[in-house]
Amino acid sequence: MKLGINGLGRIGKLSLWHHVSRKFFAEIVVNVGREVGTSLNDIAGIIERDSTYGRLGAYLYGCKAPARLVENLDEAAGTMTVDGIPVKILRQSRDPKGIAWKENGVRLVVDTTGAFTDPTVDADDARGALRGHLQGGAEKVLLSAPFKIKQKGIEMPADAVTTVMGINDGDYDPARHVLVSAASCTTTCLSFMVKPLLDYFGADKFLSASMVTVHAATGSQPVLDRLPKSGATDLRKNRSILNNIILTSTGAAKALPLVIPEMKQIGFIAESVRIPTSSGSLIILVVNFQDDEGQPIKRELINNVYRDYGRQTSYLQYADEQLVSSDIIGNPAAAAVIEGRETHTRTASISVNLGQFNCAGAPDRVEVPVTQAVIYGWYDNELGSYTNMLGDRTVSIAEQLV
Repeated sequence: MKLGINGLGRIGKLSLWHHVSRKFFAEIVVNVGREVGTSLNDIAGIIERDSTYGRLGAYLYGCKAPARLVENLDEAAGTMTVDGIPVKILRQSRDPKGIAWKENGVRLVVDTTGAFTDPTVDADDARGALRGHLQGGAEKVLLSAPFKIKQKGIEMPADAVTTVMGINDGDYDPARHVLVSAASCTTTCLSFMVKPLLDYFGADKFLSASMVTVHAATGSQPVLDRLPKSGATDLRKNRSILNNIILTSTGAAKALPLVIPEMKQIGFIAESVRIPTSSGSLIILVVNFQDDEGQPIKRELINNVYRDYGRQTSYLQYADEQLVSSDIIGNPAAAAVIEGRETHTRTASISVNLGQFNCAGAPDRVEVPVTQAVIYGWYDNELGSYTNMLGDRTVSIAEQLV
């Protein structure tokens, strides 16, 4: 089977690395949609080297890597081999409907551009659309970002679904779904921080929850300050990521209920702070539990929940070490790494005024025991966490293609 990748940005290139290493697909077709540099050799250089993760050879083979892994370049055909895997580069169309997937025998496409996220836009839209890949010949499209429906009031199409591998990948129905979102790096990590607690305590124990992601820089942020586009309302997005800690937003609060439906009944707030690092991010999760009288939820209980869950899946890791962000870069398996040393809990009785809900003869106020828990989860927002999870999701969809 052949795999199509649309885009050769951060997630596109690292997805190529993942699948070259995995060797599940016999050939990979990458669409960049335009000429790059002066020749195919320039694209080969981009594939072979990375400022965050080093050289492809070191990623695959460590110190025993050969001098070069990208070989057999054919400029006219746009082909090369990457560690023995045939790779074809398409440079003709940036509009998904014009990409030659059918001509190249590609049935499954991963769109990593971030440009086409609305599953309701028609394939013939002049600005391009995610559905255009289907018109170009693909049978399934996996999006490496959350779906974003721009027009208010429109429901999610019946043939589109959001999944996180290891959480709700079973929601994907190969007979019905043709567009699949793999959510975001933050939602992926958050899912594996929330799911163990929900499974153990139950949704009824959750009074509220909130999170802040301390997130590495992304390609949308400028190196130096620049003027905002016309109509822009968040001027901080145009400030230099090299010099600032920048408050911004995250769609994790909207995306989480799509993969964990129990979160719909729980008040949840999600915020984001961008920091001047290239990769390696952190979620600080705060949960308020309604406690049992005389049996408060303690730090060790929460850590044991994560320890036990981590024994059941490689997608969650529990760590007692003292970690920093660079320790998580390239972590090959985990959507989230819980730093158990920093788990904190505090139990207090909250006095609640019953007011109009008070029954005759009942006290005006009641004491409710509440435990607030603070949990830290690391994730590599590029290769280690998200791209490897995306790779597993890609293979699982491919295995169900008939």
